Amino acid sequence: MIEIKTPLSDETIKCLKAGDMVFLSGKIITARDAAHKKLSELIQAGEPLVPELEGKLRDLAVFYAGPSQAKHGKIIGSIGPTTAGRMDLYSPLLISMGLKVMIGKGLRSDSVREAIIKYGGIYLAAIGGAAALMAKCVKSSKIIAFEELGTEAIRELEVERLPLVVAIDSRGENLYEKGIEKYKR
Repeated sequence: MIEIKTPLSDETIKCLKAGDMVFLSGKIITARDAAHKKLSELIQAGEPLVPELEGKLRDLAVFYAGPSQAKHGKIIGSIGPTTAGRMDLYSPLLISMGLKVMIGKGLRSDSVREAIIKYGGIYLAAIGGAAALMAKCVKSSKIIAFEELGTEAIRELEVERLPLVVAIDSRGENLYEKGIEKYKR
């Protein structure tokens, strides 16, 4: 396992290869479909992003997740990855604006893969079905934008050793395609 910490440098991103298993620590944000739509609308309208994000996309890792309500005495409820393809309509724009690191589950479109290659990003896959265990990696959580979206509000999380795998690296190597090719023989 490779230990990495946000914000990820370009050098770190370039060194990671599809299939590498990593532990991610540091600050990340959550954002799902509704938040991506609102961010894209702001960008397309020439409006500033929310203050916590304006000019900071480069340093962020976006986790496609909507945590459940925290139980009494807990930092956060269960938090598992959302299917990343649901953000594919918005991701190339956000990547072009500086977003480098995305976390989700499942396949990505060709347009997202091409944007990852063009702008030097990376797509990390989280483990589906392990939301309660992933919540144990969250050390703090606060809503920073779009509170009206409920579980889809943008949250800033501090995570420690969040287990992930590099699904698409900065060269466009795709773990999902590698896996498929392996079994086509």
